[in-house]
Amino acid sequence: MITQDARADRYCLEAIGRLTAEFHDVLPRAAVTDTVLAARRDLEGQVAREALAEMLHRLAHHRLARLRVDA
Repeated sequence: MITQDARADRYCLEAIGRLTAEFHDVLPRAAVTDTVLAARRDLEGQVAREALAEMLHRLAHHRLARLRVDA
C-alpha cells in the first residue's frame, strides 16, 4: 500500500510505477514502495529539485537491484 507521503509526491509515484514494472517478477510492490520512500527521505535536501526525479529513480533502482541479488 502506498502511504500518504508517496501520493503527495509525484516523483515517488512515478518511480514506484516504473520500478514495480521492472522488478515485478522478483520483488513485491510493497518492497519497491518502501525502497522508493526510503530513497526519497535520504535524498531530501541533498539534491537540487530539478534532479530529484532522476536521482530518486537511480538510488531506488540500485537498492532494489541489490535486494534482487540477495533474494
